[in-house]
Amino acid sequence: MKQETSSPSDRRNNSIEVRIARDSEDWTKVVAIRGAVFLAEQNCPYAEEFDGNDFSATHVLGFWDEEPVATMRIRYFADFAKPERLAIRHEYRRSEIARHIMEFVYDFCARKGYRKAYGHGQKRLMPFFEKFGNRPIGDPFPFSDFEYVPILRDLDPGTYALTLVSGHMVLTRPARPQAEPGG
Repeated sequence: MKQETSSPSDRRNNSIEVRIARDSEDWTKVVAIRGAVFLAEQNCPYAEEFDGNDFSATHVLGFWDEEPVATMRIRYFADFAKPERLAIRHEYRRSEIARHIMEFVYDFCARKGYRKAYGHGQKRLMPFFEKFGNRPIGDPFPFSDFEYVPILRDLDPGTYALTLVSGHMVLTRPARPQAEPGG
């Protein structure tokens, strides 16, 4: 029996939500999406995809009509944030989810006070990354059977960046992508 499937453009609501993964159920969604994209589609070795950095990172999830369809990991270093492991399920790659997740991640990093976002983009996808203000900063290098380019994006923390004077109640709360009333 043939199963009916619909593309994102066929759906009626097309509601998009992007948020920080917040519990073990969300972590399961992250693993499922990354497994489908990197392990199944790109034949990436498990040890390279799940490299031990996942529990010291922030994970972002993107939902299309409440369906988990995208994820991205953010790691933090002294002078820069490192958004990485962007994975979007195949049938949603031409939807608006990529734009939403990228904007969310860069806003989130800027809110934390980072002025630079460093990453590695697949060489074939450089037009996509350049669309979001990334620029190449080095020569391509091979990794897991793909050619990658080091990329950098300048961030503007603006007036809503968290600092030592943001207040103890703001700094105690869960991380948020942008300023909200009262913190």
